[in-house]
Amino acid sequence: MFDRFGPDGSDDHETARKRMVRTVASRVDDERVLEALESVPRHEFVPADRRASAYADRPLPIGDGQTISAPHMVAIMADKLHLEHGDDVLEIGTGRGYHAAVTAELVGAAHVYSVEYSEELADRARDSLAEAGYGAVSVRVGDGREGWPEHAPFDAAYFTCATSALPDPVVEQVRPGGQLLAPIGTGFQTLVHAEKRADGSLERTEYGGVRFVEMRG
Repeated sequence: MFDRFGPDGSDDHETARKRMVRTVASRVDDERVLEALESVPRHEFVPADRRASAYADRPLPIGDGQTISAPHMVAIMADKLHLEHGDDVLEIGTGRGYHAAVTAELVGAAHVYSVEYSEELADRARDSLAEAGYGAVSVRVGDGREGWPEHAPFDAAYFTCATSALPDPVVEQVRPGGQLLAPIGTGFQTLVHAEKRADGSLERTEYGGVRFVEMRG
């Protein structure tokens, strides 16, 4: 299914995907993250006219003014969360569903809950996820700042869009001992990891500057 040749006839998707994984491998400690990247057909989560660039290590437009993150950033975020199979994970910003699919490889598709502001993108994400074998990922349309309380508590929550601060409802929906990961900031953004203490406070670690589209809503 994933071995179709690209538009220039020079490469198939599986070979390109393996090359992409080698490109990002030095940024990741957890081999399971690399295995997840190699398993997910990224070309199925980008518009048809962008598939020739699907395995380049850079963001790509996906419609409605949004982008799919560069593979190395998806890998770094997955690596920082140290997810285990069976963890319940909240994603804010589904996009076309690629990052959710990578997360599904780590925790199981039925344990991924993703909130997307754009109804258009949410519909496309559901279709792409189902076609790629991740149909058990749950996607809803809504304001990511509200999280998804019906499925709380979560073991982890992460944002694929920049937020000025971690929204209180999302923090509240993460269990004590759980994790949050988000680009924080409006102009300049910093990737911030936070572990929720038993008293509800957060222990934060910063990982340097990043550039994401800003959260809508």
